[in-house]
Amino acid sequence: MSVPRFDDPNRYPTSVRLKQLQLQKLNRTLAALVDRPFYRQRLASLTSAGLKLPLSDLSQLEQLPLLRKEELVPERPGQPAKIFDLPSMHNYVRIHQTSGSRGWPMPVFDTADDWDWWIDCWQYVLDAAGVTERDVAMMAFSFGPFIGFWTANDALIRRGALVVPGGGLSSEARLQMILQHRCTVVCCTPTYALHLAGVAETDGVDLAASDVRTVIVAGEPGGSLPAVRQRIESAFGATVIDHAGASEVGAWGFGDANGAGMHVIETEFIAERLVINDDDSWRKADDGETAELVLTNLGRLGGPVLRYRTGDLVRGIQNHNQACPFLWLDGGVLGRADDMLIVRGVNIFPSSIDTIVREIEPAGEYRVTVTRRESMDQLKIEIETSDQRMDQIRTACRDRLAMRVDLVAAVPGSLPRFEAKAKRWVDRR
Repeated sequence: MSVPRFDDPNRYPTSVRLKQLQLQKLNRTLAALVDRPFYRQRLASLTSAGLKLPLSDLSQLEQLPLLRKEELVPERPGQPAKIFDLPSMHNYVRIHQTSGSRGWPMPVFDTADDWDWWIDCWQYVLDAAGVTERDVAMMAFSFGPFIGFWTANDALIRRGALVVPGGGLSSEARLQMILQHRCTVVCCTPTYALHLAGVAETDGVDLAASDVRTVIVAGEPGGSLPAVRQRIESAFGATVIDHAGASEVGAWGFGDANGAGMHVIETEFIAERLVINDDDSWRKADDGETAELVLTNLGRLGGPVLRYRTGDLVRGIQNHNQACPFLWLDGGVLGRADDMLIVRGVNIFPSSIDTIVREIEPAGEYRVTVTRRESMDQLKIEIETSDQRMDQIRTACRDRLAMRVDLVAAVPGSLPRFEAKAKRWVDRR
């Protein structure tokens, strides 16, 4: 399998050239925002700090306030996120949506140039996966209004690969198309990759003997979790490449075949790792310290975000790979700043539970219900598995989380299945 061409100075510039490129793109973005209502007041903070455009140093970006997702959510359903320029709505050619914090989906828009930028970002993911024009890719997602793998679909077409759309098909039908068309690449969520492997096993399909050599996963943690990654690779006989992005930000990260983690595409994003307090004060994190990832995108001029709090917790390491100048996130996205639970004094992330479950039960579905009793958070895990594996999961939770978890056996097939991002956590606090 081919590997990213880190020797290509246009795609993987040296560290010095990278900073110059980021500053150039940042100033282009800021120049496009001076008349945008949403950013006018934010940019005024630069003036109050005695700065003028164009900026002369990347560190001057820190004078801008942090941006939270709640600030983007529109006042009424159907309105676009507030970063989009309403007077210029005729310039947008793509619409997708993400979940909003007020209980309704939040529309996001892209101009033709923005969409090209998304596809440019995805080329780094395809580089890491070694995709060429000889590949055949199964797009195992629903092609619904969520951005999902829409950009991957168009990026694969640009690269010259043959793309097989799997929207609207059953898992059994997708498996048959993978075999019939001799697909070499599968794009889906980690959850669906495990589900597809389970269906293949039930139907007597030997996925590991198929032509699939790469599974590109995105949409949720999993591709950088060693246990999940190993299960997928074993079932498919293929390499897993992780990817991270967000509808309101862009396709910002790509993994590799050698380790559990991701590179930030720093030619298109400025990444900050910040330890953020409740009052929004912050400090820069040290190398290897867990912190929140804050991103500024540099090519989505129709809907840019400046210093956006992604909510993703990461451990960033500079100069991890001397051949690649990009920031490395060890372990990928470790969890969510807003998903962390404190259960009987123990900090727990969904990815921690997922790792334990998938090490022992790779295919059975599960659901975690969070409740609160006497001001304390409680967890209940319903899982479709055998009594023996149930005991193993119970022991692993006790040993590795230092706590007992309430496990309940679920009837096989009774829990919800997900083709897109899994929603296994039910919060009833």
